[in-house]
Amino acid sequence: MGLIQDEGALALSSRLKLLSERWYDQVDAAYREHGSGLQSRWFPLLRALQVQGPSTIGALARGLGLTHPAVSQLANRLVRDGWLLTAPGADRRERRLALSPKAEAELLKARPIWAAMRASVEARLAATGVDVLAVLAQLERGLDEDPFPADVARRCREASAGSAAVRLVSWSPDLQPHFYRLNAEWLSKYYRIEPFDHEVLSNPQKHIIDPGGTILFAILGDEVVGTCALMLDAPGVYELTKMAVTEAHQGLGLGRRLIEAAIDEFRRRDAQTLFLETNSKLQTAIALYRKVGFEQQPGIKPGSHYSRADIYMIWRDPAGEATR
Repeated sequence: MGLIQDEGALALSSRLKLLSERWYDQVDAAYREHGSGLQSRWFPLLRALQVQGPSTIGALARGLGLTHPAVSQLANRLVRDGWLLTAPGADRRERRLALSPKAEAELLKARPIWAAMRASVEARLAATGVDVLAVLAQLERGLDEDPFPADVARRCREASAGSAAVRLVSWSPDLQPHFYRLNAEWLSKYYRIEPFDHEVLSNPQKHIIDPGGTILFAILGDEVVGTCALMLDAPGVYELTKMAVTEAHQGLGLGRRLIEAAIDEFRRRDAQTLFLETNSKLQTAIALYRKVGFEQQPGIKPGSHYSRADIYMIWRDPAGEATR
């Protein structure tokens, strides 16, 4: 899974743009294969003129939901290349655009290609099992009814208040199901739950607490929203592990608060080495680890428990007291 896909809903607009670009390229390839000189990005403008006849740039922009400069820029190119004709409008300051004979002929020739394209797209949409066009319409209405900037501002205020209300607590046996839940949530999303994961998550008392480790939890109200563990690996050596924040509460700084609390506990124990293992696809998490003082090591950790781990990092005290 790529970096943009990893960001989920946060990267929706980027992902839709990438999908749009891929569709444009493939539609253009289909036109070329059938000897058509059309390009997919021209379709809205040319089709509008074909359906409603000659029109001004302003009217076309309003009808297509595009900006006046965008329509004007495309029109200039199509006029130059012989696809459009221009004439003065009723208002001499604005041009009326019309299809040229060349465009009329190409659009007529494109009808069977469009029919095949429509069938292909409809089949792909149906295969999703979702009414994608209805979902898009709902998203479009939502942007009109509840503008995105105002919604984000409101949620930021709520998140700020919520983040301040989060409290960190130490392990207690009644929190064990949340330890499993939070970690299983992200492991299932990106990888799979390996046997070692299942064993540790199912019995953290045995594998983390009793040997001398600790587990921290982030709690908001009555909801457990994050966790992080220090697991004893060898005398004086601890692994920072099982760090997870539920997706709905990511981006509030809870991961950093949990890690910094774990580092404070590591310092209190006067131990020598703190390390972690992760995977290179988790770039957001790796950036956070670097910010709090973890440095990537060459190669993977010898004797690693995790088949997914391809990054090995050791924490260095910013005060200069490097762990050994």
